[in-house]
Amino acid sequence: MTPGHKAQHTAKWARTMTKWLITFNRRKGVKWNLVEFGGKTKSEARGIVDILAIRKNHRTDVNGLKRGDLFDIVLIQTKGGGARPPTDDDIARLIRVARHYKARDVVLAEWKKGTKPVFSRLLRKSWKETPAGEIFD
Repeated sequence: MTPGHKAQHTAKWARTMTKWLITFNRRKGVKWNLVEFGGKTKSEARGIVDILAIRKNHRTDVNGLKRGDLFDIVLIQTKGGGARPPTDDDIARLIRVARHYKARDVVLAEWKKGTKPVFSRLLRKSWKETPAGEIFD
């Protein structure tokens, strides 16, 4: 397998395992819907966000809107195998996208073969490892 094909294969598995862990950890509450942004050949597409997790917010009424009118949004970037971590420029782009869509969280999901993905939450331009259950409660 060429290095390019191996990277695509690993990236696909990183996205698959990330979606599995999010679904597996949802024990209560509203279901998260996951949108994957893959290219024509199911490989990575352009853009900084790999997966969008979205659900209806049923918690409180806000500014005259009723429960369920608003959404919780989590932006997820996945990394598989030996992929390099996000650069400072990548982090700045993720922050700008999160502000634009008013995302609740920005998450980095790192997966290596034979293990569960490790989730890290973006806090003030640095990553803090966080259990999936805390992010996707």
